[in-house]
Amino acid sequence: MQNNGGVPAGEISRLTEHLFRVEAGKLVSVLTGVFGIDHLQLAEDVVQEALVRAFRTWPYYGIPDNPAAWITQTAKNLAYDLLRREKRFREKQTEIVVSVEQWSSDSAVNDSPLFDTEIKDDRLRLIFTCCHPLIPQEAQTALALRTLCGFSAAEIAKAFLTTEAAIAKRLTRTRQKIRELRIPFEIPSGEEFSIRLNGVLQTLYLLFNEGYKASSGENLIREDLCYEAIRLGTLLADHPLANLPRTHALVALMLLNAARLPARVDEEGNILRLKEQERSKWSRPMIERGILHLGHAAAGDELSEYHIQAAIAACHCMAENYQSTDWLKILSLYDQWTKINKSPVIALNRAVAIAKVNGPSAGIEAVEAIQNRGELDSYYLLYAVRGEFEAQLRHFEAAAGYFRKALHLTEVKSEQKFLSKKVRALRSRVPGIAG
Repeated sequence: MQNNGGVPAGEISRLTEHLFRVEAGKLVSVLTGVFGIDHLQLAEDVVQEALVRAFRTWPYYGIPDNPAAWITQTAKNLAYDLLRREKRFREKQTEIVVSVEQWSSDSAVNDSPLFDTEIKDDRLRLIFTCCHPLIPQEAQTALALRTLCGFSAAEIAKAFLTTEAAIAKRLTRTRQKIRELRIPFEIPSGEEFSIRLNGVLQTLYLLFNEGYKASSGENLIREDLCYEAIRLGTLLADHPLANLPRTHALVALMLLNAARLPARVDEEGNILRLKEQERSKWSRPMIERGILHLGHAAAGDELSEYHIQAAIAACHCMAENYQSTDWLKILSLYDQWTKINKSPVIALNRAVAIAKVNGPSAGIEAVEAIQNRGELDSYYLLYAVRGEFEAQLRHFEAAAGYFRKALHLTEVKSEQKFLSKKVRALRSRVPGIAG
């Protein structure tokens, strides 16, 4: 469908979403540096309004030659409007106006919102501010995902397995706490840096995972989120204080998984499982970078969950084909991981490795142990994995039932299509099975 600007509506929607993901965090970071961390909500509102105006305006007037610069200029104009209206800014008005003017001047010269070094500094300051130890861990991650990565409350709720309303309240309370505690907008040093680094790494981990396998929406993969997490992780690894094994382990994990993105879906957006992927499409440069970071992660005695996950990803990436995958080593790594983290999701992945080594019956026993804990009752993959094991045992009617349950629970369209296809295939084997 064409709009009055002659641009397909779908293209505008994709572009504004991209700008929201890639540019919003940059603009919020810089505006926070201008207005102060106690006005974080104001910075978010200005950027949000600029993106809303883009969505409303571009369908009628067309997409500007430099969309990012348009967003930047609109955000700057909105900032000026706030300066004129808000009495509390009067004392610092001259200083703030000069900062915003400099920001705009730099944009025009470089054809981008900000100098690259300025963006890096402000983004690191904001993410470390969000991960201050006086803020609860879950609140840290939620706020960073919202401000730096453009997550909606609904998306954050999916990541935390809670409600959108609960996340909205958490974000409001966290911003208020930042104001009350007068938390500085800065990169910490010394021991405090190391403490806060864990929260920063967890935020990047959740960001990458949401992109690698979206929790809802039309597409299984949102590459922009994955690459944004990798960019921030690499930026962090380059910082002298963050040049630590766990940082490199996380960057390695993200690179090794992202290397497989081009092969994870077919041309129609359908899911391709690991054994169905065309490995020639995997990015060798990303795998090489991932292995390099994994080597840096091996320094010292530290063993984090990121180390184990990166090692599992490396096993897959280094196998010449699916048949040569070292599942025994992968199972051993999952055994280590479950000792560190009792998460039922990790246990479910371990069940898959158990089935690869010891057969589907052993896999079902592992899944039943998870089901008995009752923690994954609404998690579609629990039923999809159980269905796969039942199908391997030729228990087709039982398998179809589990796949239907998984289909009912997932919100990702590509996964719904994949599971529907599974049910149809089983129905063809046993005509009496309902669709």
